[in-house]
Amino acid sequence: MSIKKISNIIFLTLTIVILLTSISISSLASYRPAVIGVYGLTTSAHSLASQSGLDILKKGGNAIDAAVAVATTLNVVEYYMSGIDGNGFITFYWAPENKVYSLGGTGAVPYAMNLDAATSKAELDRGYKAGCVPGLFGAWVQALQRFGTMSLKEVTETAINYMENGFPISPAWNKWTEQSKTILELYPTTSKIFLPNGRVPEIGEMFYMKDLAKTYKKLVTAEQVALAQGKSRNEALQAAYDRFYTGDIAQEIVRFYQENEGFFTAKDLADYKPIWKEPLHTNYRGYDLYISPSTSRSGYEVIMYLNLIEGFNLQELGNNSAEYLHLFIECIKLAKSDVYQYVADEAFVDIPTEAMLSKEYAAVRRKLIDVNKAMVYPGPGDPEDLKPLVQGLVPAYNIASLTSDEKYDDECTTNFDIIDKFGNAVSATVTHGSIFGTGVVIGDTGLLFNNGTRWGSISPYPDNVNSLKGGKITLLGNGPAIVLKDGKLFMAFGSPGGESISMAMFKTFLNVIDFGMNIQDAIEDPRTRVLAKVDFYTPGSEVTVAVESRVPEEVVKELEAKGHNVSVVSELGGGNMVQGILIHPEYGTWTGGADPRGEAYAIGW
Repeated sequence: MSIKKISNIIFLTLTIVILLTSISISSLASYRPAVIGVYGLTTSAHSLASQSGLDILKKGGNAIDAAVAVATTLNVVEYYMSGIDGNGFITFYWAPENKVYSLGGTGAVPYAMNLDAATSKAELDRGYKAGCVPGLFGAWVQALQRFGTMSLKEVTETAINYMENGFPISPAWNKWTEQSKTILELYPTTSKIFLPNGRVPEIGEMFYMKDLAKTYKKLVTAEQVALAQGKSRNEALQAAYDRFYTGDIAQEIVRFYQENEGFFTAKDLADYKPIWKEPLHTNYRGYDLYISPSTSRSGYEVIMYLNLIEGFNLQELGNNSAEYLHLFIECIKLAKSDVYQYVADEAFVDIPTEAMLSKEYAAVRRKLIDVNKAMVYPGPGDPEDLKPLVQGLVPAYNIASLTSDEKYDDECTTNFDIIDKFGNAVSATVTHGSIFGTGVVIGDTGLLFNNGTRWGSISPYPDNVNSLKGGKITLLGNGPAIVLKDGKLFMAFGSPGGESISMAMFKTFLNVIDFGMNIQDAIEDPRTRVLAKVDFYTPGSEVTVAVESRVPEEVVKELEAKGHNVSVVSELGGGNMVQGILIHPEYGTWTGGADPRGEAYAIGW
C-alpha cells in the first residue's frame, strides 16, 4: 500500500474519530447555558412572562410583586395553562425572617357537587358542571398584602397591555388550541374568543383578550377607588379581592352558572380563603427541602422519594445507569401507593403526615426494594405502626372489571421561579387543571375555571380519602420547592406536568445534589416517567416506564431485564417543563435554568 493511501486512511480515521467525539460531546452539552442574575432573575414558561417579572424587579419591586406580574402575564400568553381563575401553590423564602412559607390558592368544589350530582364522568371533566372555585386571585392578593410592596395596578399593567394590544401566537398556543378544538367549539362563549371565525389562530398572528382585560380593569379600579378614598394599600387590595369573590364579578359568575345548570353559588365564592400552612420538609444529604403540603400530592411524593432513595449511593451507581433508574422507579411506586391511600383535603381526613415523611418509615418501606427485580405495584404501608404493607386497608379492586384506561393530564400547568436583590425567592406552580380547564369561558368575563373535579384530581372510587364531596379541595400535582443549605437559600424550582410533576422534580433535584450539575444541565438531563394502568390507586396495576431517547439503549435493555416495561420517547416534554434557580453555596451568585422542551426562558438582570 502506498504512503499516500496510508495517509488518506489515517486522515479519514482521524476525521471520523473527531466527528464521533464531537457528536458525543454535543449530545452531553446543554441546549442553553444557565442564565446569570446579579440584581434579579426570573424563569418561566414564556419569555414575555419572565420579562414582565424582571421589569417589576427593575422598578424596585420584590419577588412577590414580580410573581404576580409573571402569573398574570402567563394568564394571557399561556392562558390554556393557568390564570387568576385557576388554582395553585406558592412556596417562597422570605429573607428578613430567613423563613420558608407556603400559600395555597386552592378553591373547593361547589357545595352542591358530589359523584352523584353529575350524570357522567365527562361532566366532571369539562363543561358547565365541572370545576373548582378559583383560588389564585385571592392568593395573589394575600401575598401582596403580606409581603408585597406594589399595587395591583402596577403588577398587572403588563398583562393588561397584552390583553388589550395583543401578542403573537406561539407554536405552543397553536398546538394546544388545535388539540383542544373539539372541546372549545362546544361552548359559544369559549369559541368566540379562542376560535375566532371558527378557526385556530395561526403562529405569529396577533391575539387579543379584551373581555379578560375588562375583568382585570374592574379589579384594578376597585383598588384605585379605595386608594382615592384614603384607604390603606392593604384595604385597597382587599377591595379588589372582594369585588372578585363577593361583588359584581362573583354575581356574574353565579348568574352564568345558574343559567347553564351549573353548581356554583354565591356562598361557594364568598367562603373561599387562601390557605397559609407550614410547608412540608425533609433533609436530604444535608439539604433542607421545603415543599407544598396537602392538598398538594407532589409535596408528599417528592419528600418520600428522597427519603427512600437516600439509602443508596447514587454517585457510585452513576447517573442514568440502569441500577440508578431502577431505584428511581421503585421509589416512585412505593411513595405513590401511600400518597394515593392517605392524602386528601385535611378538612375531611387525618393525614399521618409526620409518620409518612419520617426517615424511619422510609427505612421500613425501602426493604421492599429488590435491586435486581421490578416490584409489582404495591399496596400502601402503615406509617404509624411502621409496617411495610397493609392488607385489607384498601379496597380489593377487581382490575379485570376496571376497563377505563385513564390518562390523567401530564400536559398542563406552569411553573415559575424568581429571586430578587433583597434575597427573597419564589417558586410557584399554578394551573387550570387540564389544558383550558373546564373549557367554559364564563359569559363576558374572559374567565375560565380549573377543572379539579376530573379524575386524577379526585379519586374515582367512593371509599377513597380523595373521593368527591361538596366543599372539598381536590388534589393538585403542584409542588413548588425551596431548598436551603446550612440555613441559607440554595435553590428554588418546580415543574408542571400533572401526574409526573413530582418525578421531574425528583430527577432534577438529584441531578443537582448527587451529581453536581448546574441548574440548566439538571433540567435538560434525560427524564424518566412512571405510569400506571388502571391507576395509582389500585395495587397490582400495570406499571409502564417511559424514558427519553438520550438514555442509552443498553440501559433500556438492562431495565427490561429487571422486569420493567419500558418505552423510549423522543422527549418527555409537553407540559412537563422544569424551571429553577440555583444559588452558589460559596459565592452566593445566581444562575437560572429553563426547560428547552417547551418555550420557557430564564432572564437575568
